[in-house]
Amino acid sequence: MEQPLGLTRSTRGIDACCAVVPWRDFADRAGWDALASGAAEPNPFAERWCLEAGLAAFDRRDGVRLAAVTADGTLVGVLPLARRLSYAGRPLPHLGNWMHANAFCGAPLAAAGLEHAFWRALLRWADRHAGRALFLHLQGLPADGPLFAALRDVCAVEQRPAAVVQRLDRALLASDLAPQDYYDAALSGKKRKELRRQHARLAEQGDLSFDRQTGPDGLDAWTDAFLALERAGWKGRENSALACDPATAAFFRQSLAGAAGRGRLERLTLALDGAPIAKLANFISPPGAYSFKTTYDERYARFSPGVLLQRENLALLARQDIAWADSCAAADHPMIERIWREKRPVVRVSIAIGGPLRRAAAAAIFRAELRRPAEGL
Repeated sequence: MEQPLGLTRSTRGIDACCAVVPWRDFADRAGWDALASGAAEPNPFAERWCLEAGLAAFDRRDGVRLAAVTADGTLVGVLPLARRLSYAGRPLPHLGNWMHANAFCGAPLAAAGLEHAFWRALLRWADRHAGRALFLHLQGLPADGPLFAALRDVCAVEQRPAAVVQRLDRALLASDLAPQDYYDAALSGKKRKELRRQHARLAEQGDLSFDRQTGPDGLDAWTDAFLALERAGWKGRENSALACDPATAAFFRQSLAGAAGRGRLERLTLALDGAPIAKLANFISPPGAYSFKTTYDERYARFSPGVLLQRENLALLARQDIAWADSCAAADHPMIERIWREKRPVVRVSIAIGGPLRRAAAAAIFRAELRRPAEGL
């Protein structure tokens, strides 16, 4: 059989093992932190400071487990797992990676160069501990990186039925252009003229200022202002603002504090007479960044303060440590896709686990969902 792309002899021979424990019982926090700095793909939502904040806020029944993959005694992979009794409204028990509504990437942390070893160990554990689960379902997995490529390889080598059951493309910022050159190329001359006019009219309303911050200084006040600004708008009226639920507010506070404490947070503010009218928080995870949360004062909507702030956010292009930034936005988002012109494919995949009969059942489920035979990843 021809060796799949990326499956080298060195990675092929590495023996890794997987253990799954309740997340509160996981002890190797230093190893988890070290893994984040050498991961194949950056994912702040899987780093300890962010994932633990999400678990503390949203895993109310303590049902989430951490899959920890080790090689030669070193932690080389982490993925939160949960058992679920239904899938797409049907009684189909399965294993899945755990995410919450404010986590925007479901990729595991896996050591660079050990992507294949990570998936082999995880799938081997799932085969042996499937229980009632009919398959493994992974959501929020970027399809343009080495983790997805390694998963595809492993499934092909093991002749394991698998399928991409959903794909979306969300706005990505990735270019060698300087910020101003990118801005000029992305927007038409008419739109740039309109934004210049809006900026000038907004400046007529008072003292307009922009501020960029990193680190923890002033973070509590900044976070309070963000939550209040978001709640004052349509999200507050629809009861979907972060501050409308103590759990989401707590997660937001703790994740920002964790990021700031590790030098992973960038805060942008557009203010009028000292009062914020647009705010944005980026998670910095070299070589990537994630545009985590943004909000604006709807009283100034006619001046497009959110768009004006995103123009300042193009400074990410000038950072030597950042090659791309994920918008964390819904596909076809009407604002960000006018400015960020690249796309990042994000998929949900289902993978057969267990013995031959269970894998055959999984293949039938994939076929029914896709309405065609599953063609693999």
